[in-house]
Amino acid sequence: MKMIGGMEHLFYEDRLRELGLFSLEKRRLRGDLMATFQYLKVAYRKAGEGLLTRACSDRTRGNGFKLEEGRFRSDLRKKFFSVRVVRHWNRLPREAVDVPFLEVFKTRLDGALSNLV
Repeated sequence: MKMIGGMEHLFYEDRLRELGLFSLEKRRLRGDLMATFQYLKVAYRKAGEGLLTRACSDRTRGNGFKLEEGRFRSDLRKKFFSVRVVRHWNRLPREAVDVPFLEVFKTRLDGALSNLV
């Protein structure tokens, strides 16, 4: 793979910042959150879907579509999609979560991701 000219001396994080890109970790999280958005907007209309459960709360802080964090005994399960995405989803701002379309969600998510991880 060829390096972009003039960036050989920069560290990985500095190269990403210079090019306006997210790290691999943030790109994976972005994909997970987009999949969560799609699941919640479509699957919650159907009864009986149980991958992610909405938290029943009357708190007004944060977004209005918080997810319930499950409790589990083994460390193995914390790598599951349904577990690793909940904490990040619940920290998203209301402006990002309450949009009707994926394209709008993506642009607002990109703004929120710069401060999220």
